[in-house]
Amino acid sequence: MVKRPFWIRRIEQAWSSRPLCWLQGVRRSGKTSLARMLEHCEYFNCESPRTRAQMADPDGFLGRLDGKRIVLDEVHRLENPSELLKLAADGYPATRVLATGSSTLSATRKFRDTLTGRKQVVTLTPLAGEDLEGFGGDLKRRLWRGGLPGFFLSGEPLDQEYQEWMDDYWARDIQEMFRLGNRGAFLRFVELLFAQSGGLFEATRFARDCRVSHTTIANYLAVLEATGVAWVVRPYSTRKATELVAAPKVYGFDTGFAAYFRGLEAAGDPDWGALWELYTLNELKARLPGLKTRYWRDKQGHEVDFVLQGGRGAPLVAVECKWSSRAADLSNLEVFKRRYPAARCVVAAADAGRPARLGGEARAELVSLEGLVSLLEAQAGPRAALSINPPA
Repeated sequence: MVKRPFWIRRIEQAWSSRPLCWLQGVRRSGKTSLARMLEHCEYFNCESPRTRAQMADPDGFLGRLDGKRIVLDEVHRLENPSELLKLAADGYPATRVLATGSSTLSATRKFRDTLTGRKQVVTLTPLAGEDLEGFGGDLKRRLWRGGLPGFFLSGEPLDQEYQEWMDDYWARDIQEMFRLGNRGAFLRFVELLFAQSGGLFEATRFARDCRVSHTTIANYLAVLEATGVAWVVRPYSTRKATELVAAPKVYGFDTGFAAYFRGLEAAGDPDWGALWELYTLNELKARLPGLKTRYWRDKQGHEVDFVLQGGRGAPLVAVECKWSSRAADLSNLEVFKRRYPAARCVVAAADAGRPARLGGEARAELVSLEGLVSLLEAQAGPRAALSINPPA
């Protein structure tokens, strides 16, 4: 089992401020393995009928564990999980509870109480930069195979694995939490979204291809966002007459799924740039989970990948993601800089070493992905990455 110290630190920090940590992440992202890495914890698998029977008397169960560290894995399998977690937070404040689930609390129908003020949320993303060293450090493999640990480590073709993941997602996440109909249309939508990851979201086109209504597509997207399978990046704008203000960009949650459903092959030198952009977004979500991430596009077609703001009063940071710094084109950043002169323009390149100036009208900085995160952390202040608590 590969240790993941970055995420262990994140959980320990969450416990330092609240007794309850909700660990969420998509199916097979490694939540159970991570939970079992925590030291001095008692582990309970809530999928087990025997375990659920132990929890039929919540007070008795928690009373026996008062002051301990416990893991409640797949806690949404309980009949009334919010009752148990609320009692733990209010009645046993010395107990530290880690509860896991595939989705946000608000997406789980059994949670009548989302435990506001009682919990910290940790969202386990696909493998982040700090995970890679333990998993072998191969960036191209991470982009092509994706960041689900089992997929990344597998030496076998993954066609069947991707299809099984989709089947499990439909059966165990969608049907149990949302009970949607029309399995074929929904899974077709998911596949198309992965294939077009990072593109502007056009509901009408998806509705036509999936043979459902525009309203149904909007509902499907809301479900994917709630379950962490789609990441929606909305436009940044202060000048509605000249800039896009409505259409979001939508990314599938993982580079491996995007590569697979696009039909990309590693041997065929896939579009590393598009996968690098998604990996950059993954790193921002892992390291700065509360960061407000936008993109920018004007009506003349100029576009900047991400527009970020690291802290209150901090300048905007306009980011272009480039697989190779030699391919850096500053024209879009220059247009953005003319409209937002106080912005800081950055090119985050996979091959960047020490920070450098690229010059030009944008006065752009060339940085590595780690350099970009450090820049944003510095703007937000110390402990920013760990103190921000995104909504469940």
